[in-house]
Amino acid sequence: MKKYDVIGLGNALVDQEYKVTDTFLAEQQIEKSIMTLLDEQQQNELLLQLDQQFTLEKRAGGGSAANSLVALSQFGGRAFYCCKVANDEAGSFYRHDLETAGVDTCLHEQDNDGLTGKCVVMVTPDAERTMCTYLGITIDFSLDELEFSKVAEAEFLYIEGYLVTSPVAREAVAKARELATNAGTRIALTFSDSSMVKYFKEGLEEFLHAGVDLLFCNEEEALMFTGEEDFDSAMQALLQYAKEVVITRGPAGAVIGQPDKRVQIPGFKVKAIDTNGAGDMFAGAYLYGITQNMTSAQAGTLASRSAAEIVSNYGPRLETAQQEAIIKELGMQPAAATTNS
Repeated sequence: MKKYDVIGLGNALVDQEYKVTDTFLAEQQIEKSIMTLLDEQQQNELLLQLDQQFTLEKRAGGGSAANSLVALSQFGGRAFYCCKVANDEAGSFYRHDLETAGVDTCLHEQDNDGLTGKCVVMVTPDAERTMCTYLGITIDFSLDELEFSKVAEAEFLYIEGYLVTSPVAREAVAKARELATNAGTRIALTFSDSSMVKYFKEGLEEFLHAGVDLLFCNEEEALMFTGEEDFDSAMQALLQYAKEVVITRGPAGAVIGQPDKRVQIPGFKVKAIDTNGAGDMFAGAYLYGITQNMTSAQAGTLASRSAAEIVSNYGPRLETAQQEAIIKELGMQPAAATTNS
């Protein structure tokens, strides 16, 4: 048995969430429902406008892979996260946030000048989330932040698609893949956001070139990446890159594809108020399930129910008690309590 269920690579971002209007997004010329990269000045100007017109709803640790690992850890799984923060207030906030969630890191060994990355999350009345991100120091995530020994100690290496935007991060991903392959650690990848497929498809193809064990994406991303016009053809095309493909379909649930079968996962009806973090929660819950010997159907059901719960809350994460309630509701056995070290 390996020490960790999952080791993740990804950005370290502090989320600041606002409820806004579609009119505001249009006035600011912000493309809705995707993630847009900003520089520091652009983000500060946006925050000035937001603080004048709206109220900050929530501040929390974020980052696609981090959200997934927090979900896994709060279910009872064992997680380690490789990321980068600065020695500023936001960096201290982020370290504490992951420690509280039970996710192991080596952030206490970092002493980096600069600014920790921030993600402005804007939620419109239709529950859609739109993000504007200043990566800050996380744009320099590199081999220096990759914990070589920890990759071999994990069942899964989980790679965040957002890392495709940085050449040095892509180098770290390539090395991590090599280490994982040599250690028998399975490799999982998430596309993270349709903007990565739209603007960085070549980089994602680089991540997928040697294949992965598990790929997460939503239906829009699947169609966009493959260029196919129907769901089944897109699934078949993605299975050329991955042994297993999980495609989420919003309220309709998800489909898990393997070469010889398809598993239909139902959706759960809820009143959606914020879709931020839904895909991250799905991936984290699914990874938790399959590393605890659940079947794909069981893990998918847990993931679908957890994603439904997240969209009925503000913010990308649930409280541990909420996740424990989901396990109880579904009649699933939680993992034995563990302490990462």
